[in-house]
Amino acid sequence: MAIPGNFLSPTTESVDPNTSGWTTKLNCTIGRGIGGRNGDGCLSVRSVAAGEMQARTVSSYPVAVGTVYYAFADTSGATSTGERIGIRWLNGTGGEVSITWAMSTAGASASWHRVSVAVPAPAGAAQAQVVLSSTETGASVSHYWENVYLGLPIRTLGNLLPFNTESSEVDASGWTPVVNATISRQVPVISWGVSVYTAGGHTLAMSTVAAGNASVLSVERPAVTPGQEYLAYAYLQPPVLTAAAWIELRFYDANGNQVGAQRSTLAAPGTGMYRQRASMVAPATAATCGMAAGLDGASAGQVLRLETVVIGVAGKIQSGSVLPYADSSFEQGIAGWTVPTGVATLARTTPWGESAYEGSYSLAASSSTATVSTIRSARFPVTGDVNWRARIIAKAAAGTWTTVLVRVRWYDATDADLGASTGTAYGFAGAGWWGLSSDAEAPATATQGAVELVATAGSASSVLHVDAVTLRQVLPQTAVEAHSDDGYVQLTLRELPLDYLLTVYRVTEGGARALVRGVHGLISQQVITSDVMVIEDHEAPIGQSFYYRIEVYEAPGDTAFTRSSEQVALTLDDINIAWLKDPGNPQRACKVLVAKAPDWQRPIEQAAFVVRGRRNKVILSGRRQGLEGDLAIWTRSDAERESLHLLLDSGNVLLWQATPGMGVTDMYVSIAQVTEGRVGKLAQEQWRAWSLPLTEQDMPVTTGINGAAGRTWQDVVAEFVTCADLLEVYATSEDLLLDRRMG
Repeated sequence: MAIPGNFLSPTTESVDPNTSGWTTKLNCTIGRGIGGRNGDGCLSVRSVAAGEMQARTVSSYPVAVGTVYYAFADTSGATSTGERIGIRWLNGTGGEVSITWAMSTAGASASWHRVSVAVPAPAGAAQAQVVLSSTETGASVSHYWENVYLGLPIRTLGNLLPFNTESSEVDASGWTPVVNATISRQVPVISWGVSVYTAGGHTLAMSTVAAGNASVLSVERPAVTPGQEYLAYAYLQPPVLTAAAWIELRFYDANGNQVGAQRSTLAAPGTGMYRQRASMVAPATAATCGMAAGLDGASAGQVLRLETVVIGVAGKIQSGSVLPYADSSFEQGIAGWTVPTGVATLARTTPWGESAYEGSYSLAASSSTATVSTIRSARFPVTGDVNWRARIIAKAAAGTWTTVLVRVRWYDATDADLGASTGTAYGFAGAGWWGLSSDAEAPATATQGAVELVATAGSASSVLHVDAVTLRQVLPQTAVEAHSDDGYVQLTLRELPLDYLLTVYRVTEGGARALVRGVHGLISQQVITSDVMVIEDHEAPIGQSFYYRIEVYEAPGDTAFTRSSEQVALTLDDINIAWLKDPGNPQRACKVLVAKAPDWQRPIEQAAFVVRGRRNKVILSGRRQGLEGDLAIWTRSDAERESLHLLLDSGNVLLWQATPGMGVTDMYVSIAQVTEGRVGKLAQEQWRAWSLPLTEQDMPVTTGINGAAGRTWQDVVAEFVTCADLLEVYATSEDLLLDRRMG
């Protein structure tokens, strides 16, 4: 799969199907190896003699001075030293300005591992190339490269921290020592997943000066909203198995005073890289936040490495759940869970990754005897007189559990106990994780609810692991909402099973089906990545009733279940108005006033032959083609005229939709040379008469809906200081939405 935003071509990136994107630079020959992960191919660089060898991209890529660019590659070499990647800067005539090199890896490995570098383009640079380097002990030694990227920095969407604080790829300036520590950067040999683009080669290294506690702190203090829950996480590499490594999410008031903190300590299973999480609701006086990391009781000279450091708004384990992340996922402890009755004891599972359904830890409830224990969460806001669903993911980790009853206990505004719901009892049918849920209607006076488990141990020394706990209001699984003024229908799908496959059809009154378009093209057996999906259908018909059919597959061709929505319809207030839409860019859709519908022609390819002695010619015909004709429309203002120009600029296939009864069905069209004329002699007249030559087209199949791809204003704020900075990077607001940068 191509790396998003890569300046390099897919062939250069993956070395598939050949090495045409690469050439030698120093002391080497190149060839195509096998065994890559981003496609089977990889770049084999073989030394001519002992010493450093270098290969580079054949092409060079335009850059802007001062803009930060990022390059990475996966590499493999069992005996190589000095592995590094560089960005070679060239001037406008192709002359070398300089090369910015990454730090060399700390060791060698035959397994794929990552090297990377990021740096602002220097003065005089107009183009850039990627350079790959390693040092060999002799001649004819091969080194391997693949999955190569050059482009703008790839950062975690939603991260409040800037790219360099997250990755330390440019330098270590995003961090400062707090106590007993020095800061540097290192490039340990670490294997990352082929599609893990936010983790690179450089890591932040905190070294302890003397024995004792040591810590570092991020320099950036991004703004936060009081009352909002935030989640911080980072990969930690402890120096030894017994090290007490931790991260801490900190909050500060407007004067810079710390007003809250949540620490999360890693229970390391080894000395690799492990993602540790910490979450907390921002205190009422919080204005900014930061991230700290450190070691407790460390020896002098020990090193803690950090990678992919993120602070963001905490997501929900399931959309709509009222439980905070800490109480749902148990990443930093048992949060607000207690045992009101019974002998069970609660703890976070250990070590990291041993038992978890979500994240890296779960709640461990241990019963020393074969008795009943009640396990209860803290209380969270609910609304009375509506239906709620409590859900847990659980497994029997040791011993036996006869039943686990899931229910909700209700409380009013004075904290008075209103009793518990009837609940649903479950028995464990086997090993592994099981989803256990229970629905209940909240009493009219209920304002709080707690998830409650009544667990019966069937034997002594039984252990129950619980994870991904949610409590949410039960909403319709499928909902539709017509937005006629904007020409689309919003389809909301809830309670979708993750990693299953989804197909969505639009079914019209005559029973005709058409696939609905999503961000990756038509939604046909696409992988489900969220339990809630909101789809905007901008190609829904106007003026006729239809519904959606949803098909969910456990595997290709293996239907798990189907659903159907209610009937819905879009309307147009004026029969003289029509829609022109770009299926891949719905933000460009415009309404136009129709002056005259086309007089259609249907061309056909024919060859005529005169046969001697026969009166009639012999005609050989091809298939008659689609409709062609000129659509006459008006724009009534400068704003409409500019919108139509924006729509037409791309030359994409468009969708024309008119009100039923006008003799025109919805039609995909290509528009040839456009005529724009004035309708009066006054220069101030804003009306324009247009002639749009239409040619009927098939519906685009692979075109996906362009959008922000998960970016929010927080991502913009994290990268740009002022609005004026945006003017130098984005030509239009649409370019900002789609992250299309000038140059």
